[in-house]
Amino acid sequence: MRHWHPDTDVWVFGYGSLIWRPDFDFAERREARLHGYHRSLCLWSRVNRGTPEKPGLVFGLDRGGSCKGVAFRIRAADVPATMQTLWYREMPTGAYIPRWLTCRTPEGAVRALVFTMNRAIETYVPNLPPERLVTVINQAHGRSGACREYVMETASALQQHNIHDRRLESIMQHLHTAAAPVVTPPQQV
Repeated sequence: MRHWHPDTDVWVFGYGSLIWRPDFDFAERREARLHGYHRSLCLWSRVNRGTPEKPGLVFGLDRGGSCKGVAFRIRAADVPATMQTLWYREMPTGAYIPRWLTCRTPEGAVRALVFTMNRAIETYVPNLPPERLVTVINQAHGRSGACREYVMETASALQQHNIHDRRLESIMQHLHTAAAPVVTPPQQV
């Protein structure tokens, strides 16, 4: 945020759960496309959507391609508090690298804060085969709920915004053909 001017609104790009659960006030929401990155279930989740014994997966923005998502404009007066909340949510493990990148919107380009995948961490897991993805998604459950629920909520939010993601649509087809197992939430200690 050292490059932020206190009288300037900030844009944040959402590509996963931020689309359906931003958890912050915003002044404007726009469909947006980011070039150079794609949405991918490439990050092990050992707390929120899984456990250390049975990790789940969450979305990251991995290099290559492009990604349609949503850009949120945060009013300048709300930026300090919102960034603190957003940082707590997105950056507790260093899984993402925050970057200022240009997103294209129907109303014009915006410079947005984007949380891109940190490929150097041990929880980065690229290119899992579809069968493995489906198994993990169906079996994992963490503090924030079932991995399957997270993936389905994201797919539903994209559909509501008329955003097509072929990779996710393919995963959803695999999920619908695979029987959803009964998942028991981890025991609270």
